[in-house]
Amino acid sequence: MCGIIGYTGHRPAIPAIVEGLRRLEYRGYDSAGVAYEEPQGLRVIRAEGKLGALDQKIAGLDTASSVCGIGHTRWATHGLPVERNAHPHMDGDCRFALVHNGIIENYAELKAELMAEGNVFHSETDTEVLVHIIAKGVDLTGDVRRGISWALSRIDGAYAFALLSREHPGKIWASRKASPLLMGIGTGENFLASDIPAFLPYTREVVFLDNGELVEIDAGSWQVFDSLTLEPKVKEVKHISWDVQAAQKDGYKHFMLKEIFEQPKVIRDCLTGRIQKGRVVLPELDALDIPGRLTIVACGTSYHAGLWAKYLLESWARIPVQVEIASEFRYRDSVFLPGDLVLTISQSGETADTLAAIRIAREAGAPILGLCNVVGSSIARESDSVVYTQAGPEISVASTKAMCSQMVLLLLMTLSWGVRKGVLQGDILERCLHDLPLLPDQLEAELPTIREKAKTLSQGYADARSFFFLGRGLNFPLALEGALKLKEISYIHAEGYAAGEMKHGPIALVDQHFPTFAMALGDELLQKVASNLQEVQARGGRIIALVNPGAAPAVEDPWVLPDMWGPLKSFLVLPAVQLFAYEMAVYLGKDVDQPRNLAKSVTVE
Repeated sequence: MCGIIGYTGHRPAIPAIVEGLRRLEYRGYDSAGVAYEEPQGLRVIRAEGKLGALDQKIAGLDTASSVCGIGHTRWATHGLPVERNAHPHMDGDCRFALVHNGIIENYAELKAELMAEGNVFHSETDTEVLVHIIAKGVDLTGDVRRGISWALSRIDGAYAFALLSREHPGKIWASRKASPLLMGIGTGENFLASDIPAFLPYTREVVFLDNGELVEIDAGSWQVFDSLTLEPKVKEVKHISWDVQAAQKDGYKHFMLKEIFEQPKVIRDCLTGRIQKGRVVLPELDALDIPGRLTIVACGTSYHAGLWAKYLLESWARIPVQVEIASEFRYRDSVFLPGDLVLTISQSGETADTLAAIRIAREAGAPILGLCNVVGSSIARESDSVVYTQAGPEISVASTKAMCSQMVLLLLMTLSWGVRKGVLQGDILERCLHDLPLLPDQLEAELPTIREKAKTLSQGYADARSFFFLGRGLNFPLALEGALKLKEISYIHAEGYAAGEMKHGPIALVDQHFPTFAMALGDELLQKVASNLQEVQARGGRIIALVNPGAAPAVEDPWVLPDMWGPLKSFLVLPAVQLFAYEMAVYLGKDVDQPRNLAKSVTVE
């Protein structure tokens, strides 16, 4: 959640750093700070709250001559969200200043060791321990690079950090493990950041850092080393094609709303070049055998996309599929069989649990196919082959268009494997290849109407204390996603259920204050869903139901969506549940782009 930026170059550092932090605000934070070089040493400025409070502290200072510095926005983990715990942190002699994302798991033991040696701490953070242990390493080795390497050999946990040294003006050191960090390569200036938008106005040339790499930069050069052996590493500079405007709101009130309305463009981009002359073109799959069994591993929204794909893959491509939550998969003793393929799905390509699952599968000898959005991300680099969703930057913490792009690619992958196996029915292929290119325009035309209906319904259901989201078949994963979005954005408790499971206990909770949001579209399972909804009505439960014209069960609030063929219905259901959650949150006055308001009880920094 936290944001990091570092700058060294020819322009005043602090305006560039604060501007970069502002472009990372979507990540959520409760305090912010900067460190920069002055003639007499390092200066740290920190403030509790939003960047406006930091701006006020900086306003009276002369920072124009400083051309090197680091900045940070923090979600509290170790210690309260107050100024003394904000980053950057310094060692006892104020020789080093450091910003850090992640969690140092053995910080308590290291802190006790350092305190026994006379070190004094001014915060409750693990980050202050990290800068002290680096300072100790520099004292022991006589060199910053070797000192960092020594320190990293002693710590356990996840980290991405950037470090300034009083004795080495113009230089920044940084390293990462299981937390994102990358470089922006400019002309006479270089950047470090936790995400690309932080430096995008200045450069689109990017170097993606891998786990266990240490980087040293100044205004005119950069070097990457193995963080433990200090052997130099060769890195490729990649060009980012999207621009600053893609990371701005473009007149929308929130990034989340903008990204929901970008889904037609996402579908167009996903399909570009991938349907040619009546066939699906996915060369990324050509290097891999058709899986005898597919294991899909993902988290959150990406997990729901994988569940959705399971129905298609088993029906159309006749491939047995198991869908695993990455955080459970990595702690199980999984069994792999000959012919298995592991498909990992992640928007960012940096999801720690999913990366851990990749490494487990690789050790077992299973080939890895990655599906992600970010070129050069860790999952992309660690997979045997990777399919990019091409969704563009997703700024809102609540993922929306990413799932749409994943569903499109998973559908295309199903068609590709089904054709290669010779099991896909010709009429299904023909219908998909005809209807998919029409989908973006259809969705674009419907989104304003869907939003207006979501806005109306949200006002009528804003008093709900809990929600059930119900679906069957392809709609079951979308019910899970709808419940996730409502929880994540509006802070209303919600549960997604397979509709047939309601009678096995959960229906006992239904009453007039516990409404149901049902997917009751015109398909082969409609009558089954209608029976489940009668059970809800029998207990006085209010119902919103997504329905198709002429096939609607009798419910309190039918929400009519245009009928579409087969799985393409899902591409209208998805924005409907997203917009319902969004409008509920807006009506209730929630901070939509910064959900998970965890300032007093967070678990990830």
